[in-house]
Amino acid sequence: MAAPTSTVDLSAALITAPVPIGHWLAILPVAHCITLGAVLLMLRGYPRLQAWLAIPGLAALALIDAALLAKVAVEGPLTMVMGRWLPPFGIAFTVDLFGALMAFTAALAALAGGIYALADIGESGRRYGFFPLLMLLMAGVTGAFLTGDIFNLYVWFEVLLISSFGLIILGSEREQIDGALKYAVLNLIATTLFLVGVGILYAAFGTLNMADIAARAKDLRGTAPLMTLASLFLLAFGMKAAAFPVNFWLPAAYHTPRITVSALFAGLLTKVGIYALIRVMVMLLPVEREELSLVIALAAAATILVGALGALAENDIRRLFGYVVISGIGNMLAGVALGGLGGISGAVFYALHSMVLMTALYLAAGEIARRGGGFSLSALGGLYRQSGGFTALSLVLFLAACGLPPFSGFWPKVILVKASLDLGAWWLAASILVGGFLTTIAFGRLFLLAYWRPAPMALTPIVLTSSGARWRTGLPLAALTALVVGFGILPEQLLALSQTAAAGLADPRAYLHSVFPEGGAP
Repeated sequence: MAAPTSTVDLSAALITAPVPIGHWLAILPVAHCITLGAVLLMLRGYPRLQAWLAIPGLAALALIDAALLAKVAVEGPLTMVMGRWLPPFGIAFTVDLFGALMAFTAALAALAGGIYALADIGESGRRYGFFPLLMLLMAGVTGAFLTGDIFNLYVWFEVLLISSFGLIILGSEREQIDGALKYAVLNLIATTLFLVGVGILYAAFGTLNMADIAARAKDLRGTAPLMTLASLFLLAFGMKAAAFPVNFWLPAAYHTPRITVSALFAGLLTKVGIYALIRVMVMLLPVEREELSLVIALAAAATILVGALGALAENDIRRLFGYVVISGIGNMLAGVALGGLGGISGAVFYALHSMVLMTALYLAAGEIARRGGGFSLSALGGLYRQSGGFTALSLVLFLAACGLPPFSGFWPKVILVKASLDLGAWWLAASILVGGFLTTIAFGRLFLLAYWRPAPMALTPIVLTSSGARWRTGLPLAALTALVVGFGILPEQLLALSQTAAAGLADPRAYLHSVFPEGGAP
């Protein structure tokens, strides 16, 4: 099939007017991460200095993303084009509310993980590049959320994968190498499928700009293999998000690295896959999403139930939390399957909630291991007697993960169940509710065994004695828990932002106008 030619006059494709200052915010987060990562790499011989530069750098990233979110929320999507070439020829960063929300939440999770790493990652791990790899990971995650070009979405996936490979083997233990192998093989297969899909898409559309693709899809629906493309992207992003039946790599890999790395992976990486799935299936290929909605819904229900049942069966806390990640992915997939304002806003809300919650849960797992001497439920006990405050904080996170009020996990599940019932998909609503019930049992079992029952006599708790270590682990955990509580008690603002983001995906005219301000795509 010959690639369509653009009707844009090449002689008029160069930008002649200066770029507005505010539009530089679209690329500033990525540029910041790459620059700081390079500086930290040059300071690898100074691990203490490296750490104390990284934390202010992550805080600055959160502030930049907050400014970007505020600008987009007020003014609508904004576009920054590389090389002074207008789209669809130039590479564009196009930031809408959905991308800005995801980038800001990811920066908060990364900041919490970076502070926790001050106590969790020793000098050896810092010398081997933890903080430079963390900044490279954030460059990939943020770039994926902010790019307006689908090939560059693939590039940012590669950036975050390369950095995640380095982070997962930090320490070079046998278990880490085994987990990294499983993680790498499945993700490389998914990346290959994504790249094949990008190639077919370019052959059909003659462009890789997302706004241009969204504008052209209606006219090419009768000739281009869009259903094939949608199926490829669904499989590729489903593998990256750990959706059923390609979810088995996650619980086999996420329990192997240092707990800080596990927390960042659980909070961020699978959400990039969900983000890409929502962006492509809802904004670019909405008709194909509708035709595949039953397949997506079946995969969502299976993912929810497999994750919840897996959590029930696990004895290792880290693997249990890995299955909770999978179950949450199923809830987000349910929103994609349902479509409409309710389904998509529920998926967006759940993604933001999950980024904060899963990061906090894994950090809590690190504290459980420090206080209780390990991650095995069969060997834990007596945590309530050690610290009532930590027990209360853990209970809040457990209830939020189960989707119980008044915490953040309750509201997106309500939205998704209502959207399911409105469409007559009672079985999907039942899957969401049953998954929440089974997850509640799994966390109840964890709480009773690890916190409530007396500690085994042979247990030697690892109690933190350094006040410096306490604030480095306690502060990020408390801050993330406060967000979980805040999202639950005062959900109106986040719900409004999620609905606005969903509306912008379903009707991308503002997104297209940001890229093609002169009246639309060519």
